[in-house]
Amino acid sequence: MAHTLTTEWTERNIRMYGVVDIDECKRDMRASATYKCVGANMIVAGLMSDAQELMAHGDVERARQVLNIAKSVLFDVMDGEMVGSVLVGGA
Repeated sequence: MAHTLTTEWTERNIRMYGVVDIDECKRDMRASATYKCVGANMIVAGLMSDAQELMAHGDVERARQVLNIAKSVLFDVMDGEMVGSVLVGGA
């Protein structure tokens, strides 16, 4: 669901995700080679790895935001808005 970027919505996105527009962020993910080749599950795995690295360096707040992005992607997969896995090799 696309939202108009009001000041309130922008502030919410920054607090929750660390980005101005989470919908734009996910559009960029859908355009990525990773998404096209293997699907959103690998993007989520990468985001979780990023969060682990941030926590290892003490940046718990940014790690929380990255995990929120990962959850948003998972919700899109559950809602059918993104593909979780892409079959590789036609097996």
